[in-house]
Amino acid sequence: MNDFTPRTVVVLAGGISHERDISLRSGRRVADSLQEHGITVILRDPDATLLAYLTDTRPDVVWPALHGASGEDGALRGLLDFIGIPYVGSRSDSARLAWDKPTAKVLVARAGVSTPRSIALSRDAFRELGASSVLDTLTEELPVPLVVKPAQGGSAQGVSLVDDRALLPRAMVDAYTYCDVALVEQRIVGTEIAVGIIDSGDGPVALPAVEIQPLSGVYSFEARYNAGETRFYTPARLSPEVSARAAEVALQAHRALGLRHLSRVDLIVDGAGTPWFLEANVLPGLTETSLLPQALEAAGHDLGWVYSALAEAAIRESRG
Repeated sequence: MNDFTPRTVVVLAGGISHERDISLRSGRRVADSLQEHGITVILRDPDATLLAYLTDTRPDVVWPALHGASGEDGALRGLLDFIGIPYVGSRSDSARLAWDKPTAKVLVARAGVSTPRSIALSRDAFRELGASSVLDTLTEELPVPLVVKPAQGGSAQGVSLVDDRALLPRAMVDAYTYCDVALVEQRIVGTEIAVGIIDSGDGPVALPAVEIQPLSGVYSFEARYNAGETRFYTPARLSPEVSARAAEVALQAHRALGLRHLSRVDLIVDGAGTPWFLEANVLPGLTETSLLPQALEAAGHDLGWVYSALAEAAIRESRG
């Protein structure tokens, strides 16, 4: 055991976001993996007593397994910085950039990565400028097929695939249910993959890409978390050249957003073998059906060892 080996890890799971149930499952899996590695884990649902509890008990490190805004928008991470508690994952400012999909797309595009053409539309603009007028203008520049999604959020909640212009108004309403800004994006047809990134102190490393093939044709919330509804191929069924290109694109996105420790970059590989950036997740799902654990296992990594190494990295960096 070295000076950075965590003895006590507080895993935060649950919260009040739309992804609460997924967060609880992710947190339980992280806790089990760390405990199997000999680490004492305290699993907590965040509440009004959390900050006082952390200040009083001073755990070695916090692992925020909170999906949705409560764990991914940067606020909690900023508070942990204020009270001086090390934590696994990206810092507050980087988390905030990745959490907002339109912002992330701009930053990644500036780094030279292809990303589908898109426009972000606030609910207020959609109403004030007239829904019909806005949609007419939009579809002149971005013809179907399109993807409409909340500008913030995860687990495919509020996401619609639009193959018919007549379905676009409903898709906008669905996206606005989860966020006040909707992202309308050109739909790239191809192979959907996710590339996990891990960095325990020696620099970010891309894991084998996971290819996603939902049986329904849509990688919906249900297809993500109900066993048997999606086929996963790890590594993805891509040529070595395209796989290497996808890994490099994922690393470029991770670096462009300033992410830390772990992330998952979602891409579409088109027929020409070009990977297109869709979004980056600062807290990838860590459930039994999630993509990052699948990639870690395919690469031959023990989950407990990796999660412990990430906790060690957080402690090491906090001590400068």
